[in-house]
Amino acid sequence: MNVLIAGAGIGGLTLAAGLQQLGVRVQVLERAPVLKPVGAGLVVQINAMRALAEFGLDAAVKQAGAVAAQTALLDWRGRVLTASSLTPWVEKFGQPVVCALRSRLHDALGSHVAPGTVELGQAVKAYAEDDDGVTVTLESGRTLRADLLVGADGLHSRVRAQLLGEQPTRYSGYTSWRGVCSAAGLALADTVSESWGEGRRFGLVPVGFDEVYWFATANAPPGGKDSAQPDELLARYGDWHAPIPQVLRGTPAERLIRTDISDRPPVTRWTSKRVALLGDAAHPMTPNLGQGACQAIEDAVVLAKLLGAGADVAASLERYEQRRVPRANAVVEQAHRLGAVGQWENGLARTVRDGAMRVFGERLGRSGLDALYGFEPSGA
Repeated sequence: MNVLIAGAGIGGLTLAAGLQQLGVRVQVLERAPVLKPVGAGLVVQINAMRALAEFGLDAAVKQAGAVAAQTALLDWRGRVLTASSLTPWVEKFGQPVVCALRSRLHDALGSHVAPGTVELGQAVKAYAEDDDGVTVTLESGRTLRADLLVGADGLHSRVRAQLLGEQPTRYSGYTSWRGVCSAAGLALADTVSESWGEGRRFGLVPVGFDEVYWFATANAPPGGKDSAQPDELLARYGDWHAPIPQVLRGTPAERLIRTDISDRPPVTRWTSKRVALLGDAAHPMTPNLGQGACQAIEDAVVLAKLLGAGADVAASLERYEQRRVPRANAVVEQAHRLGAVGQWENGLARTVRDGAMRVFGERLGRSGLDALYGFEPSGA
């Protein structure tokens, strides 16, 4: 079997590494002429670590970041709404939660892909499929033939656009800023935290190597622009609890990114005869559950195992949709709803919300994490 993968992101590299271990020929076509870090940091949660372990990729990921011991949800003053140790799930499922810079995670996964697999500056323009395979045309005019094309090319996937037609993204109603700074003197320990205020949130994620990744959100019209300077963010979050002001002051402007938060309404069709979608190309989601990259990793591992099991492509893709569509789409909608609640501005609604999190947050978290982390990647 010969597989073409459009996109050398987290999902595309995971799929390539898994398929190569199973003896499948793989070529990864990456639009960018140079691989640069996209985004800042992320959290590889237990479900994704379990999936990575199917192909022995978990060890490299653990070395790429820091293991988290607990999570906490706070209000903007720093008062704890709910906090949970991750130990029960680590013990139950045998994998940790790893926080890492996206660039380090990318390098860790890339180290398991054979040299020469990824071709840079190769943008997929279109494809034509038949019963025997798929012919892919690149923007350069070059054509390639394969048994399967996998679109792992992100939110604005060209593969998806041809498969499903052009569809608008769904703006969440809020924008985000992300950055990385030194963790020296911040006493963040091994806790992943998020703090909620009036239409604003702020998250802190220690990623190892004496660095902290942070993110902030604020309700705003889409397409807003600013000069992405820490001083501008201090005007929004400078009176929030420590160490948020210190983090903003310690972030170099060149390590700060602004991005509007969007997803797409879920769809139930991810495949055709010889084409499949994966990750954000299939189910782009808001980052409120920290599951975007995690669900892409699950997609990749399930698809690799199905394709490597010896069934024909059509049967493998049918099974892939059956296993992945309901789960990933549920996460999309759950993340969308959680983000909307976290961005509430009304004072009374926020008081009720915060009180409910104090009373029920840990219980809801337990049941939710059992379902989230309990996915069996080896069930393919």
